[in-house]
Amino acid sequence: MKLTDRILQNWRIAKARPFIPSGARILDVGSADGVLFQRIKDARDGSMGIDPTLAASTQVGRIQLVAGCFPQDLPDVEPFDVITMLATLEHFPPAQYEILKQGCARFLRPGGKLIITVPSAAVDRILHVLKWLRLIDGMSLEEHHGYEVSRTPAIFSEEFFVLRRHATFQLGLNNLFVFERRQNGKIYVAS
Repeated sequence: MKLTDRILQNWRIAKARPFIPSGARILDVGSADGVLFQRIKDARDGSMGIDPTLAASTQVGRIQLVAGCFPQDLPDVEPFDVITMLATLEHFPPAQYEILKQGCARFLRPGGKLIITVPSAAVDRILHVLKWLRLIDGMSLEEHHGYEVSRTPAIFSEEFFVLRRHATFQLGLNNLFVFERRQNGKIYVAS
């Protein structure tokens, strides 16, 4: 990962951080090498990350990193206080939005926070240029599925979630969404 990739990654974490309570039990979907947990050192025991790019499941300090896809490869664990998906949602194809929503509802406790950052449409073109100039590694650009930011509230429907905040950052090129898990609503349990 190049310096520019790390700067952008750290910027996303900094935007999400104010919405993560101290001592929260966190699930980081798209965790890569667990950098979120390196920046948020007070995550509660039982926090974990999941990422399909990991070669194998591993333990980083007291944080378990699971090699696999969310939600189907996540072990059967108690719901988390916070789920983060930083620069991850655009990697899910539309056919997986329903299972993604159901998984977030299943693995997030009522009242918990779902924190998402997702780039605006223009970012893909900018990232391709930066990759061509070798200023970034590109972080799986080929997996972007032409994501439309405006779809985000509909994906995480009012059946399970309430949108608490939407803001842009990085000169409007990135979006922050903070949802809260409703107290009621059905929960899908994978069989």
